[in-house]
Amino acid sequence: MNVDVLKQMAPLLILVLFFYFAMYRPQKKKETRVKDMRANLAVGDNIISIGGIMGKVIVVKEDMITIETGVTKTRVDLMKWAVGSVVGEEQA
Repeated sequence: MNVDVLKQMAPLLILVLFFYFAMYRPQKKKETRVKDMRANLAVGDNIISIGGIMGKVIVVKEDMITIETGVTKTRVDLMKWAVGSVVGEEQA
């Protein structure tokens, strides 16, 4: 390869590396954390769904959970992919 070609391709290579480290890699790390969080759900965890429903996990199945929510202990079945986050006792 000619040195001139490398000089012309250097900005493009730098731009590709920037996008990888600034966007793609952090997104993959976030997806991995969320996947691990959903895989490690346990009975007794307080969760918030992606729709904003808050409750306590009472049953964990392969791809579904059942939570109790509200004062009347209403039971709601959710798919695991619908869990937005697990919260601590101080936040629930």
